[in-house]
Amino acid sequence: MARPLLFIALCLLPALVSAARPNRNPYEVQGRVYCDACRAGFETSAISYIAGAKVRVECNDRKSMQLVYSKEATTDSTGTYKISVNEDHGDQYCDAVLVSSPQADCKVVSPGRDRARIILTDSNGIASRLRYANSLGFMKDKALSGCAQILKQYQEEDNEE
Repeated sequence: MARPLLFIALCLLPALVSAARPNRNPYEVQGRVYCDACRAGFETSAISYIAGAKVRVECNDRKSMQLVYSKEATTDSTGTYKISVNEDHGDQYCDAVLVSSPQADCKVVSPGRDRARIILTDSNGIASRLRYANSLGFMKDKALSGCAQILKQYQEEDNEE
């Protein structure tokens, strides 16, 4: 009876130790934050990337949806954020989430552009430690003049297909 218990303990112990240890090679979540000058709801030629915007990586438990991990960062001069995450979050839903914009006239969150799902696990076949998130966006309080012309270009491209 002691041998099977010892065998089980020896098999489970390494798994428990590796699960409790953070990754030696952290994941890097990377994405950009933009200001939608035309209030289009998507990236156009009139967007500008926002330096100093705050973004957070949040991971929620799959069953309870309780927040179990959170880490914040600020975008650089190109509107790019990079957040290092040491733990594997395979059993959780993780998102890059907009927090705030430093631009007084571009603080309204663009609907559907407030968060981007990211996968933070090694159990999915992705070899790279770099995880790209879709761009996140704020909108100007008021659309700039000239936006009608820009948006018309997108309509013309849709009609040609």
